[in-house]
Amino acid sequence: MENNDKNNLVPRNTSNPAFNPEFLVEERVLDGEPMTVSGTINKTAISLFLVFIAAAFTWSLAAKGYMDMAHSLTVVSLIVAAVMGFVIIFKRQSPVIQYLVPIYALFEGAFLGGVSFMFETSFPGIVQTAIKATLLCVAVMLILFKTGLVKVTEKFRTGIIMCTATIAGIYLIDLLLSLFGIRVPAINAATPLGIGISLVIVAIASFNLLLDFDFIYEASSRLMPKHIEWYGAFGLMVTIVWLYIEILKLLAKTQRRR
Repeated sequence: MENNDKNNLVPRNTSNPAFNPEFLVEERVLDGEPMTVSGTINKTAISLFLVFIAAAFTWSLAAKGYMDMAHSLTVVSLIVAAVMGFVIIFKRQSPVIQYLVPIYALFEGAFLGGVSFMFETSFPGIVQTAIKATLLCVAVMLILFKTGLVKVTEKFRTGIIMCTATIAGIYLIDLLLSLFGIRVPAINAATPLGIGISLVIVAIASFNLLLDFDFIYEASSRLMPKHIEWYGAFGLMVTIVWLYIEILKLLAKTQRRR
């Protein structure tokens, strides 16, 4: 690829914090084997498998009655995963992320295991339903992307980014208010409005998958370094985990309405 062609490439914006808008400008073509879409899919599968294994471990602790240990592991894993997530984002140019992402997946899984068990205790069968719904959403979004039925245009991308930023802002406000014992009822209550808001959030999370797919294909077409496959897997995993949690919350609200 000629140098002038590279300079004319415009980075793709995405609402996923792992995929910084300037990423494709920062990461120029390097010597060595380039990343591929199939390679990124394989890394994503490995990462999700590690998430599942770690989640099963925390779940088993709770199921065996070691609730304090499971709770501690859930909280610690959340903190460690959050810190590692930022480290991975800042280290995206380094091949070291091929080691950091699997470790992140383990801590993320340990956190999800505790959260999932909590939901399952209150609403038996909800976790299995949420997993199936998440996989269905991923499959549908991939089909829509691959067939071109939904085009990831600049207007579409900007709209999803704005919606995602709004959701993040609302969650931040809810978190800050919760420190004073106050919760935002519209997003937490099992009311028709609360369920409607959850449906919208699930839809936005699903549409974020389209942006992630677009980023991965774009990065592959630009012959990014091989280790970016792990970074692509990390970003996609972030969205899938978010989608799963939102589906859990939606299902919990609908069951509380019964």
